Amino acid sequence: MASNLLKGTAILTIGLFLSKALGLLYVIPFYSIVGEKNLALYQYAYIPYNIALSIAISGAPLAISKFVSKYNALGDYATGRKLLRSSVSIMAVTGVLSFLALYFLAEPLAHLVIKDDEQIFTIEDIASVIRWVSYALLAVPIMSVMRGFLQGYQKFEPTSVSQLVEQIVRIAVVLIGAYVVVNVLGGSPKTAVKFAVFAAFIGALASMATLALYWRKYRTEMNILLANSPPAGELPVSTIYKEIVTYILPFVLVGVINPLYQFVDMITFNGTMASIGLAKVTDTYLTMLNFLTHKVVMIPVMVATGFSMALIPVMTNYYAKGDQKGITRSLDQTYQIMLFLTIPMVVGLMALSSETYQFLYEQNPIGAEVLRSYAPAAILFGMYTVTAAIMQGVDRHKWIVFTSLLGLLVKLILNVPLIKMFEVQGAIAATIIGYTVAVGVNIFVIKKELHYQSKLVVRRTILILFFNVIMLIAVLLTRAGLYAIHVPQGKLQALLYLMICSAVGVVVYGFLSVRSGLAQKILGDRITRITKKLGLGRS
Repeated sequence: MASNLLKGTAILTIGLFLSKALGLLYVIPFYSIVGEKNLALYQYAYIPYNIALSIAISGAPLAISKFVSKYNALGDYATGRKLLRSSVSIMAVTGVLSFLALYFLAEPLAHLVIKDDEQIFTIEDIASVIRWVSYALLAVPIMSVMRGFLQGYQKFEPTSVSQLVEQIVRIAVVLIGAYVVVNVLGGSPKTAVKFAVFAAFIGALASMATLALYWRKYRTEMNILLANSPPAGELPVSTIYKEIVTYILPFVLVGVINPLYQFVDMITFNGTMASIGLAKVTDTYLTMLNFLTHKVVMIPVMVATGFSMALIPVMTNYYAKGDQKGITRSLDQTYQIMLFLTIPMVVGLMALSSETYQFLYEQNPIGAEVLRSYAPAAILFGMYTVTAAIMQGVDRHKWIVFTSLLGLLVKLILNVPLIKMFEVQGAIAATIIGYTVAVGVNIFVIKKELHYQSKLVVRRTILILFFNVIMLIAVLLTRAGLYAIHVPQGKLQALLYLMICSAVGVVVYGFLSVRSGLAQKILGDRITRITKKLGLGRS
């Protein structure tokens, strides 16, 4: 089962990484087509859409994955199939209702954003892009059911590949459509942004087509298991959904919590900035926080997201069998790999924030400083995702609701006063404090409820931090040497400096990890075999 966790994590993480990387890289040409000012319009559409999407799918992929995995472990494959048939219809209706809700709430949401006449957009501008993005809600809920069902059978590839296809198609439509609107048809960048947000619907259709192909591929195998399963008739549909409903709220909160933090910024940032005389720059600063730097910060988080999606069915299986050792092994493995991979990525972002921002967007000291301050939040985002997934896997749903809402409440209370004191840095501080509270309580609950305490994880985390300090020193020295020769001008020079400094960091951190044996112990036998062949491991 540990191999299932690693395999599932690898598949989901690779797919998420490629998807997130594409989701970041397309911003470079899109930024050039529509300009920084109009990107604010783009992000105003996506934050309410992400919240509506999370509510629409009601945590369906993970909730269905958990339910199907639980009954599959008991040899009851018919109950999961029964759930699939009914949930497709239910999620189709949910999608329509969510679409209608977001479409007709577009103008009231726009009123929450526009707080001053000096802002660069009108209420109609924002309401219009929200309406255009809402069409994607018609397709995504059905797609989420199929992903969850296949994950319950430990089939992680369909989720990964369909996410990648969805992203590729969406980005192609965004870039081609925006270019044609602005440069061929002579339309305004605002019109291009409307077309770009509608691309989410087209991408969702492509993802559904991909999942349909995977369904055909696995159908025979799943039908054989179904034929040998006891009948599902003994378990009424109402009983199935009663169990599913107990999963839903925690899954919704985990999926929607990050967009909710962004939504708090969306409805409080502009008004607070206007109150201190900064209405002219508030849209630009909020775009830096909620879109431009957020996309970069979320890349390290994909490691944790991959783990959480693969961890839930595995943890549920161990929990259903009462295998305490299996639970402990999974927790140890998850914490260590997540921290081993996430922390150096965050440290690198902080050290190279100026070059990263310059390469992706433009040279901007304010944007670079926002990225540097925001980067540490990625570790907390990842820890929240993983700890919430652990509690979901062992039926500690009430605690997830409590800690999620507690952290969000802290963010809501602190946001306005901190923004007044520190502007955009205040919004970042409120987010970090809110997540710290939520993650801290989650870790406490896991230790208490699962009797989990691993000195091994603590020791290895200290070693990881020590190696990261050495890596940081090496990167900063390399950067200082490069700047002493020449200060980078333009995107290509920034990319060159970024690649050189990143390579130094990877080599230093990789050498220390392998030479000490840490990488082999955390990443497993395959790394051990490779290092022995290369003569890099400890003798």
